Parts: sequence; C-alpha cells; structure tokens
Amino acid sequence: MKGILFGGIFHSVLALSFGFSSYSAMALDSKNFKKRPKVIYGQDDRMEAYQVSAPGLVTAMNATVAMIPTANLTLKENLFEISQSTLGESMELCKEEPFYNQPTAANCTGFLVGPDLVATAGHCVNEFNCSFQSFVFNYRMQDQNVPPTNLAQNDVYSCKEVVARGYSRNQDYALVRLDRTVVDREPVKLSSQAPIPGEFLVLMGHPSGLPLKVAGNAHVRKIEDGFFVATTDSYGGNSGSPVFKANTLEVAGILVRGDQDYDFDYAKQCVASKVCEEDKCRGEDITLIEFIQKALAQQTQTPVTNTPQQP
Repeated sequence: MKGILFGGIFHSVLALSFGFSSYSAMALDSKNFKKRPKVIYGQDDRMEAYQVSAPGLVTAMNATVAMIPTANLTLKENLFEISQSTLGESMELCKEEPFYNQPTAANCTGFLVGPDLVATAGHCVNEFNCSFQSFVFNYRMQDQNVPPTNLAQNDVYSCKEVVARGYSRNQDYALVRLDRTVVDREPVKLSSQAPIPGEFLVLMGHPSGLPLKVAGNAHVRKIEDGFFVATTDSYGGNSGSPVFKANTLEVAGILVRGDQDYDFDYAKQCVASKVCEEDKCRGEDITLIEFIQKALAQQTQTPVTNTPQQP
C-alpha cells in the first residue's frame, strides 16, 4: 500500500484514513474551469476532509476556499443554498469513476493568507469578474453519504478588490481582499524555503469542482523560472490550490496547470480520469509562493467590518 508523508511522519493510507487566462468571460463557465488540464499520477491519493484528523492538516483545510459563482448561491433562512450538479452526470463520466455521485460547484480554489486576504491563481479571477465569485469555506463532504447542500453565512465571503495579480507562463497568481475579516480560521503559513526536486508535497482543493479533497504522495520533479513541476493528483477546479511542503505544512506554491484531466474510453463510451505513472506525462505546474509573499509585503491592512453580506 502506498504511503503518505505528512508532517515528516510516514503513514499508510489506511492509518491516515482511520487516524485522522487573461481572464475571459468564457472562463467563468463551470465546465470550462473543470476541464482545465490536470491528471492523476500513480495511485489516486485524493482523500475526503472527514478522513483527515491531524491538527496541522485540519488547520490548513479550514483555510482553503472554494470559488463558487455567486449566482449559484441563494440566501434562505440565514443559510446559503448551493445550486450544483453531480460530477458523473455533468462530465459524462464512467460510473466507476471516484466521486461519481458527489456534487460539483467550485470553479477554482483559493487559500487564506491574511485576515481578509485570499491567494489563488491569476487565471481564476481579475478586477473585472471578481464580484461574480464567492469565496466559500467548508465546502466539503460531512461523511460518505452527506454532501454539502447549504452553507453558514460566516462561510461565504465576496470580493472587495484584487490587490495584486500576475498571469503568464512564469507567474500565475492573484491576491484578493475579501469584503470582511474571516472569522474562526487561521491563515496558512508560507514557506520561506524554495522547493527542491524530490521533496514531498500535499495538495488541498476542489478537483473538478468537488467538495474539498486532500492529496498526498506528490513530489517535486523540477524547478523552472517562477514555478515548479510536481506530481500532484489534480484537476481543473484545483487551479489556485495551495501546495504544501509535507514536512512543514507550509505553502510552497499555487497549482495553476498540468496535463489533461480525462480521456474518452471508446470501449465503454464514457469519460475516465487520465492516469500516468509517477515519472511519466508532463507533470503539474505550480507557481512559486514568493509572488504572494511579495504582494503581501506591499500591503497595509485597512480596517474591515465583520457584518455578513449577501454575495
């Protein structure tokens, strides 16, 4: 059984399970986001949030946000209802695909880096469309059979402004200021040390728009100018995901692009996840976190209110 390295301690999957673009209007369409290239390397290591109990990982999960179109959230009796479809039907997947019956609502992923600041990929948001996105915490499965259907108001935030953004092959990042300070959640820690080839990684986010998943067993392949290449099990919807160093749980970078998500199975006449050997395919590209660190260094926090607002 494949092992996972979290916080420098080697656990088996079984033990962990029990113990714990310039941005176009077209890009706002959920299907376009979810089909942005990513892929599975070796074994599919994606896990549900409820399967993870290690405190450091829980804190990191609590800081991870789903970016969901505001139009798909409706406030009813102090809760936001989510308009969403199931992954299998929306993508015409083969029925044996993991998470076939789970809902899918997120376009991208982000993560809390300050009291009211979220980092994500530059192709996920810009100053023109930020107001159309909601930044949602706690979009996750409660257990194997209970999907997220509504959200507390304190889990849903809107965009006040795009503080900084870069979008090119070498740097794909954005820093967004939310409409108010985030409550009851701690920002992630950002690594001051550049990643090195062979280093183990952990990915958190919303592959294909699904409820939150955690995927370990990834490693750094090589370092490029402004980004690095790794073997994260990631899909469209993971764009903007935090990629953590497994031994410190500090963010090393932002997942931005990779290999193709799915292949069409002509024998079965359905769509299946693309699976590569660990050392094959192109790898997944991850923008270095240094761009967010530089943007944060230039910011002077301004007072914000804590009054919940409907996105």
